[in-house]
This record gives sequence, structure tokens and C-alpha cells, in this order.
Amino acid sequence: MWGGAGIRQGGAAARRAGAMAVAFALACVAAHAAIAPLTVRTQYGRVRGALGHGVIAFKGIPYAAPPQGALRWAAPQPPRSWRGVRATDAFGPDCMQRPTPGDQTTLRTHPSENCLYVNVWRPAHSSGKPLPVMVWIYGGWYVDGGTSPALYSGASFARRGVVLVSFNYRLGNFGFFAFPALLHEHQPAGDFAFMDQIAALRWVQRNIAAFGGNPHNVTVFGESAGGGSVNALLITPLARGLFQKAIIESGGGAGWLGPDRPLSGGAQSAEASGVLLAHQFGVRGRGAKALAALRALPAKEVLDGVNMRTRSHVVGYVGGPVVDDRLYFGPPVRQYAKGMGARIPVMIGTNSADLGWMHAKSLKALFAEFGPYAARARALFDPTGRASLQRVSAEVGGDLWMIEPARAIARILSARGQPVYAYRYSYVPTSERGKWWGAWHASEIAFVFDTVRVQYGARTSRADENMARTMQRYWVAFARTGHPDPAGEPRWPRYRARADRLMNFTDHGPVFEPDPYRQRLALVLRAGLQRPGT
Repeated sequence: MWGGAGIRQGGAAARRAGAMAVAFALACVAAHAAIAPLTVRTQYGRVRGALGHGVIAFKGIPYAAPPQGALRWAAPQPPRSWRGVRATDAFGPDCMQRPTPGDQTTLRTHPSENCLYVNVWRPAHSSGKPLPVMVWIYGGWYVDGGTSPALYSGASFARRGVVLVSFNYRLGNFGFFAFPALLHEHQPAGDFAFMDQIAALRWVQRNIAAFGGNPHNVTVFGESAGGGSVNALLITPLARGLFQKAIIESGGGAGWLGPDRPLSGGAQSAEASGVLLAHQFGVRGRGAKALAALRALPAKEVLDGVNMRTRSHVVGYVGGPVVDDRLYFGPPVRQYAKGMGARIPVMIGTNSADLGWMHAKSLKALFAEFGPYAARARALFDPTGRASLQRVSAEVGGDLWMIEPARAIARILSARGQPVYAYRYSYVPTSERGKWWGAWHASEIAFVFDTVRVQYGARTSRADENMARTMQRYWVAFARTGHPDPAGEPRWPRYRARADRLMNFTDHGPVFEPDPYRQRLALVLRAGLQRPGT
């Protein structure tokens, strides 16, 4: 009897021990999968995000004070702290601009000078360890753009275990401006857009750990003007240490798309442009009183109708980055060749039908620009003799503006020992095939962000969705480790100039191969072609 009772008691004890073990395991799983806090304390106050579809999004967090009034054309200043919990479930205003008609990245806010906000997307479940951080910089020729477009949602990145950050920075006449009285104020002048970008990256360093991110594993990435900004941030010592990896998507590199203006000195300087702009507004003089009058002008007046279509025709607009030898030093290719730039892993590439054009009025005139290499140019760019002027102009211009500068940067950085990964994005969405001869400028963005359905809606194919997942997996792998080698995908070795191989994202998937444009790019370089407007 006692023996039987002892057996029964021992069995019950075992069952209780087993149940406790299961409960403990479930508790561990639950703890591991616990929802991350919706309320986060930043250095300026607490914020509450919104939970949805496995992601917590925090939108419209101030990272700097509104650059209005006396802070117009001033370095970004800290925002006011707030009490209580600030709801961050809606984007703050995008920066002041006149959106270009037809731009596919439609803003979802009303632009304002009060625009220096940051957004954060993180996985809803806490991982128990700091997550890699990716910081997005939008393009738009430094006159358009913002963080509110649905195309730039960071939700898909967050679902892949990344903390995705985006931020607004000043544009047009608000982002690039110089004036004699500004220089007398003994503060940075000219490149306010880059000042904003650095301020946002500093905010990331100070605050991202509270959102589950690792401030020591930050990748900055951007496209077009955003890619150009990444080049500038790599080069300026003022951004050193604020990020550990960089991705440059169609960021040029041989100079911005226009003449590089020095900050001061002479009729072609940014300062002279500022004086001319003031005259356009009826403001005379160059001193503090004139500057105060300019700062008092309505923002819509200062905007002056600048956008991507009008930027080169608006009198007084400086045109983009200003050579101030602090934030922007001139064409990145030249600066890298001098040994400048952070020595960190870089991914760099362009699209197969990227941005660019030539002003020649005929194919004969265009090929004549190649001088003694005209016949070779014709053989490479018009081998059938049936190409249109529009297409050849776009191909030569794309090589000149975007593709060859990216290749040059890859060569320079890899030669000095940096890990460099070069790519070409050639994928054309299935609904667009037959309409384009390649992947047009900015068309990779929807695939990098895995937001192709935002871009193409019901026309989105399974092939499009597969490419989006593939592209994002490569970008995330690079952000995690500095090596874009996701499991199950073709291997992507480092770039070597002698082999000149890159990862080509083709209609049939990613292929690591010799650059299919290598002969064209070598010819464009050898012929010494000049971009229009330089």
C-alpha cells in the first residue's frame, strides 16, 4: 500500500515538475516574444507609437526646433522638451517645397518650414538584443521629397528585424543658401540640408537604443540626392562615427547635377546667388537688417516655385550643395581620390537606364562629342543603326551622370582596402516590360522597401514581389553584418577593379557577373565627355 502510494506520489511529483518545466519554457517563449513597449523615452520627452501588422511605428518625432523666423538659415537647434506622452502616430509635415507634377513619391502631408521630424519603425516583438539600424535619406534633386510617401514605409524592414529610421531635411532655398550677413554671424552657412542630416544622425546615436536599435550598427542609405547625401556624409569629418556602413543608390559622384558653387567670392558663388535672390524679393543690402527682412518673408515666397522641373531656371537658387569645405568639399570622386572619406563598408550601384541626358540635336552631333572615338561610340550605343536620339542620349547621359561615377567610386574605395559591393539594378516590373529598355532612375526604391504594391497596385506580379523580397534581403544582410550575403541567395563578393564584377538584379534574378556596361563606361571616361550644365 505504501509502496503503491509512493509510486503514485512520485508520478504526481514528476507530472508537476514536467508541467512546471513546460510553463517555464512557455514563459521564456512569451518573454522572448513579448510586445515591445509602445511608449519610449527620448532625450526630449516620451513618445507613444502605433502597433499594427507586427510593427510599431513612431512618426513625427521632433529632432530639431522648427527652422523658422530667426532659425531660418541657421544650424538646427534642439527642440523644446515636452511633458507627458506625445502621440507619434502621424507624420510631421514634410519640408517646404512645391511638389513636381507627376512625381510618383506623393507626399501625404502639407509641406511646412516646421518639418524637422524623424520616424522610427521597429519590430513589434522584443528580440532581447539590439537590432541593426538603417537610416533612409530620400532623393528629389534637393528640392523635392519627404518621409511621408507610402513608398518609403519602413514596416517591411522592421518585419525583417531592422529598426528603420527616416527623417526630413530642408530643401531648395531653405536647404541651400548663403548671404553676407550669415557669414558675419559666425555660424555654418550654405548647406543647411546636410546640417539637418547630421543632426538627425546624432539624434539616432542618442535615442535609438530606446527603440531597440543598436547605435553601433547604423547603416545610412539614400537614393539620387539621398545617395549624393550619403557621399557627402561619408566625406565630411562632421559625420564621422555617426554610422558604420553606407549604401549609395544612384548618387552620382562626379559632382552634383550642375556647377559646384563655392560659398563665397565672385559672381558664381553661393553668396552672390543669395544676394541675387534677395533682390528678387525686393530686399537690398547685405547686412543684418537685410537678413532679418529675408527671414521675415512668407515661406511660400522664399520657396519661389523651385522644384525638379524649374530648379535650373529660377533666378537666385544656388542649385544644390555648396562647396564650403566643412560639409561639402566638391565632387566626391575627387575627394575620395584624395584619400578623404570614412573607411567603412560601402554598397554602391545604379540602375541600367539611370538618370541623364545629352543636349545634342542629332545622333551625328552626339557621337561627334566622342571625338576620335565617335565610330566606337556608335558601335557600342547604336550597333543596329536603328536607335533613337532619345535613347542614345539617355544612355550616354546615364553613363556619364550616374553609372561611371559609381564605378569610379567603387574602384577608388576598393583600391584602398575598403569592403565595397557594387550592383546594377536592371529589373523591369512585368507590367512595364516593352515600354522601357532598362530600369529607370529611382525604380529600385519600391523593391528595396518591398512596397511594390504601393507603386504598381493590381499590376504587381508574383515575380515583382519575389524580386522585392530578394532585394530587401540583400540590403538587410548588409546592414546586419557588412556583407550582403543572405542565406539561399547568390553570393555577392567584394568589388575588385581588375575583375570589374557586380551583382546585377536582372529580370531573371540576381546574377554576379562582369559589368555588362564596362566597355561603354571605359569609352565615356576615355572620351572625357562633359555633363550638360557643368
